[in-house]
Amino acid sequence: MSHRIVTLPGDGIGPEIMAPTLELLRAVGDFEFEEHLFGGASIDAHGVPLTDEVLDACRRSDAVLLAAVGGPRWDTTDPDRPRPEQGLLGLRKGLGLYANLRPVKPLPALYDASPLRRERIEGTDMLVVRELTGGIYFGEKTRTATSASDICSYTTAEIERIARTAFGAARAKVTSVDKANVLETSRLWREVVSEVHSREFPGIALEHVLVDNAAMQLVSSPRDFDVILTENMFGDILSDEAAMLTGSIGMLPSASLGGESASGDAAGDGRGPGLFEPVHGSAPDIAGRAIANPLAMFLSAAMLLRHGLELESEAAAVESAVQRALDAGLRTPDLGGDAGTAQATRAVLDNIE
Repeated sequence: MSHRIVTLPGDGIGPEIMAPTLELLRAVGDFEFEEHLFGGASIDAHGVPLTDEVLDACRRSDAVLLAAVGGPRWDTTDPDRPRPEQGLLGLRKGLGLYANLRPVKPLPALYDASPLRRERIEGTDMLVVRELTGGIYFGEKTRTATSASDICSYTTAEIERIARTAFGAARAKVTSVDKANVLETSRLWREVVSEVHSREFPGIALEHVLVDNAAMQLVSSPRDFDVILTENMFGDILSDEAAMLTGSIGMLPSASLGGESASGDAAGDGRGPGLFEPVHGSAPDIAGRAIANPLAMFLSAAMLLRHGLELESEAAAVESAVQRALDAGLRTPDLGGDAGTAQATRAVLDNIE
């Protein structure tokens, strides 16, 4: 059976890493790809970063694969002008994608590429579970000539559903990150996470850590983490910090999934399509130079296969091919080497089994 995947190349290096990723997917299965404009490219063509037609196409798909959005040509502080990132927020909201999963597992071949010492990152294997559709990014915003405000708010149901995702993914321990010594939303967060833990997941250990402490522990003892659970903005920051443990943000994939409504009920006819994308941005400084690292995009495709389409063996084949290529010496410029996008793609394709 052919699976229909909507592809959103986006901006900057996005199209450059999308094309080889589709070549990789064709090597492991039968897929139908439907490409659409998104982000800055959509602003240039349609005046908005996400059109209703593209959102509808994403809803009808089996999975959505996104490369990158944004760039300096669309940067603006004018609230009345569209920004590429608004398309990403709209896509997450429109598809009900409340759970962002970012695995962080430095590969032995890249231990020496990390800014941290090898002995500090050896054995690190964590998952950052970030709440994606609530918090300060989606709260009411105000702006006057002399002041501005952004409201951060969460409901009990929103916290419960992301907590269940984190506990369900944990092997042994969930570290819930908040700022409960200062923020009322964090106090509610801590209370609700504790209730879900005691009621539904008593066999999993739970610890609460303040976000500033968590940021320090990520670089001092990253192997101590199993699953990190946190709200939208904290998760945005901590997951980018954790990405550097791998040696480059160009190595980190992500999956955004849904399943429950904000009230805690099942969303429609079960879970809708997931969104899969590398954590890195559009890297406009290297766009068009054919040197972009496609590996995070390849690993995002593996997450699409596993979490979006339930194709475990195909996902494992992609991940194994990436690891074997790195073991054999593949290094892109961000990893201290000189392999371009095409060379990196060939190295991975040659290792597909």
